[in-house]
Amino acid sequence: MKKKKWGDVCLFVLLCVLMIAFLTPIFFVVMNSFKGKLYISDAPFAFATSETFAGLTNYRNGIEKTAFFTAFGCSLFITVGSVLVILLFTSMTAYYLTRVKGAVSSTLYYIFVFSMIVPFQMVMFTMSKLANIFRLNNPPGMIVLYLGFGAGLSIFMFCGFIKSIPLEIEEAAMIDGCNPLQTFFGVVLPILKPTAITVAILNAMWIWNDYLLPYLVIGLSTKYKTIPVAVQYLVGSYGAKDLGAMMALLVLSILPIVVFYLACQKYIIEGVVAGAVKG
Repeated sequence: MKKKKWGDVCLFVLLCVLMIAFLTPIFFVVMNSFKGKLYISDAPFAFATSETFAGLTNYRNGIEKTAFFTAFGCSLFITVGSVLVILLFTSMTAYYLTRVKGAVSSTLYYIFVFSMIVPFQMVMFTMSKLANIFRLNNPPGMIVLYLGFGAGLSIFMFCGFIKSIPLEIEEAAMIDGCNPLQTFFGVVLPILKPTAITVAILNAMWIWNDYLLPYLVIGLSTKYKTIPVAVQYLVGSYGAKDLGAMMALLVLSILPIVVFYLACQKYIIEGVVAGAVKG
């Protein structure tokens, strides 16, 4: 009992240390967002004083310089649209690959799984070229690209959960006169809710914070900048940076996804455990 108690104490201390390590950078970003831009580089770890405190000036400058609300709308459209498309198409694909046994379905499944381990850097130049050729360098086109990059993990998780659904439930729906689409949307999809929520959370956090793909496809000079690309816009020529406005925009950019994560975090473990340990 004493060994177990000491083990719990050590685990608690370790988790506290990790929590501090992860929250410290966020704390300094928030603290520096209220300091004058000339004082951030000189004393980045010092608290704001009456001399260095800038109030909401950095937030106002950042919003004005980057058209933040336009970038916010673009990021919101791409994130919500991509998550909905990923959930719909990958769940249907996973259902087909799991229930239709054969060489083709097995091959497709392993191709999707293999896509999870392919580094983005290996395909980014070819992908950006094809995006320009097929006119995907816009928000709707970004949804198509994110569907391709997010399909591997999503299908893997959905397949794992669908394997745990008893076939008798679907057979009963078929006896009642349901066709395959009615069976999927009326019976299978509601059962997939835990895994669907987990897939939505993971993809939403990835797409909202992604910088490289929007930068390669959309770029800095268009009206379709996402929030991470808009923050990069504050880096001027010869490396000049408005650190105050940058810190303020970083705070504004992480607030929505942090709130979203805190509201949905209880579903992550539930969905991962439900879908990843089967098959």
